[in-house]
Amino acid sequence: MLTKTMTRIGAATAPLLLAALLSGCATSKNKADTQYVARDVSTLYNAGKYRLDRGQYKLAAALFDEVERQHPYSPWARRAQLMSAFSYYMNQDYPESIGAAQRFLSIHTGNKDAPYAYYLIALCYYEQIADVTRDQKITQQALDALGELIRRYPDTRYAADARLKLDLVNDHLAGKEMEIGRFYQRRGQWLAATLRFRTVIDKYQTTTHTPEALERLVESYLSLGIPAEAQKAAAVLGRNYPGSKWYERSYKLMREHPNKA
Repeated sequence: MLTKTMTRIGAATAPLLLAALLSGCATSKNKADTQYVARDVSTLYNAGKYRLDRGQYKLAAALFDEVERQHPYSPWARRAQLMSAFSYYMNQDYPESIGAAQRFLSIHTGNKDAPYAYYLIALCYYEQIADVTRDQKITQQALDALGELIRRYPDTRYAADARLKLDLVNDHLAGKEMEIGRFYQRRGQWLAATLRFRTVIDKYQTTTHTPEALERLVESYLSLGIPAEAQKAAAVLGRNYPGSKWYERSYKLMREHPNKA
């Protein structure tokens, strides 16, 4: 479900990225000569734009990189850096895209296009998020990049989209904790399982995994022989998710293991 949702959001993201880049850009029908020759800046830039328009993203990125290399002090070089980063992103060359965007930020600190560069970096991490059974380093990097964008530029349209993606990333990280917690449960390692489910409740309480985490806590506490803690978890579950299947399961468990204290 998360993967499908991310795919839909990713499809909606590209027009937002491209629209921001193309505002104020020059256009031309000149075709690109992809072999290296010294060319004037407008010819190079429009050659990159020509390739980009035709979905030849790798060639486009190379041409935009040439703008920066051959004409580093031209006003065109600044926009070419972002166009290069976008072209790499569209070609799914995410490390190259991140590098281009970070280079832009290092040279043009405070530029009006800085929010876009931060957004592009966050997207590159976001698009690489793996399923919950794999290492979540990239997921954490996406979380950090999205959070930085929101902190720096909270009122931009990029921040609005980042907030939506941030919710999905948090849900993904919570899913990883649940996966590990269930693994510990199957092995009878109840204390280790409890720590994972508590992490979901404490750090990711607004995600879709919270009801299950509370029910799993009830199971774990009962297995550890501390029904009073199980009762507390069941009570929180009942107050917040009274109609869920997880509350029904916890209610049944508590009736089978009444607290005699």
